[in-house]
Amino acid sequence: MQNATPHILVVDDHSEIRTAVCRYLEKSGLRTTMAKDAREMDAVLATENIDLVVLDVMMPGEDGLSACKRLSQSGDIPILLLTALSEDMDRIVGLETGADDYLAKPFNPRELLARIRAILRRTSRTVSPAGSLAGKRVRFAQWILDSDRRVIVDSEGRETSLTSADFKLLVVMLERARMVLSREQLMELTSGRVAAPLDRTIDNQISRLRRKIERDLLRPRLITTYRNGGYCLAADVEVLDP
Repeated sequence: MQNATPHILVVDDHSEIRTAVCRYLEKSGLRTTMAKDAREMDAVLATENIDLVVLDVMMPGEDGLSACKRLSQSGDIPILLLTALSEDMDRIVGLETGADDYLAKPFNPRELLARIRAILRRTSRTVSPAGSLAGKRVRFAQWILDSDRRVIVDSEGRETSLTSADFKLLVVMLERARMVLSREQLMELTSGRVAAPLDRTIDNQISRLRRKIERDLLRPRLITTYRNGGYCLAADVEVLDP
């Protein structure tokens, strides 16, 4: 973080909500800036050092899910999504596209503050989403991961970009290749969150990553599933750069 006081950007098209949220966060010792849409959000991010973005899903123009995906691909800024209570798919897709957490509307401001502080604690402890692979190129099966550029390159030189969520999950599995990791372990290692009962977030993220690295989705060979166990990256890993 750039300042002793964390700087939170609140993006919501409802002026009453963003004003109330900012007032509460400022009373709790945080610094805030408001934006009514993705365009204003981009303008703030271009000129301010922001430690976390609170981002509403339902906004005019570019919606929150699209903005979340774009932010996660371009940097490591933490994102907390505000979603409608009944729209479970928004939460799943949001986490897949790089959000660090979500909170359903209507919400208790104290819970919002607690989640923001939890994300800030996690991100302050994290040196790099690339972990021990930061700055390195890593070969696994027919792929090479370029951790600096967050792309995977196949044997013919074709590149595939990774979202923040894809990248974090792949790094965790590469660092623990041939180990069976439970859904709970993967959730904790990738986001610092505790998986709720029946939470399918990790399953959806695995499916998304498989679509990028598997040759045959019906018979996945790189990420294998263990019944009642979890998932395993079934490949040898070679670090190409010292």
